[in-house]
Amino acid sequence: MRQNPSFAMSDVGEIRRLIEQNPWVTLMSATDAGLVASHYAVMLDPERDDLTIVGHVGKPDDFIHDLGERELLVVVQGPHGYISPGWYGDAQSVPTWNFVSAHLSGVPELLTPEENLDVLERLVARFESGMPEPRLMWAPPNDPEFVRRLEKGTAGFRLTPTRVVGKRKLSQNKADEIVETVIVELEAGASPYADPRLSAEMRRDFETRKAAR
Repeated sequence: MRQNPSFAMSDVGEIRRLIEQNPWVTLMSATDAGLVASHYAVMLDPERDDLTIVGHVGKPDDFIHDLGERELLVVVQGPHGYISPGWYGDAQSVPTWNFVSAHLSGVPELLTPEENLDVLERLVARFESGMPEPRLMWAPPNDPEFVRRLEKGTAGFRLTPTRVVGKRKLSQNKADEIVETVIVELEAGASPYADPRLSAEMRRDFETRKAAR
């Protein structure tokens, strides 16, 4: 991802927030057979306060990616959307796309079966927590034999990135009144491109920048 100093996102806390809120990521590897990509949910390593993530892939994706042997690129995609030049008023302008994203690169460490079980359990607990009647991994009708058989079909990994590129492109190069107009259009406009998540991210960034002036 090409970096632009105006849009750089380097704060670890902000990138952690991005990962926490957008756990469905793209995993990419350059292998002898060419580029390969997969999509899985990850989470921040609960034992660390940096950008270390843990997750799993279904077998044989571990062999397809040469997991643990090659560099892995993890693409985290946050809110994003089309920005119409019509929202800029009468000034000369072109369309663009606002987004928040981060790329984490490094060679992952393969987890032991017990570590992988712990990650699987935490992932299930996290996403089931919002359900009215959570179904946890070890709870009936599941039994230990079923859960351990499930684990054997996956490969867990831990990635402490050696390279991180974060980018937050949210109209920071536009005048305040234009940013406010774009936020309103995304928030409640009649456009098919209205997106409350993107408008909320823009508003958060805008208010933070104003407070820092």
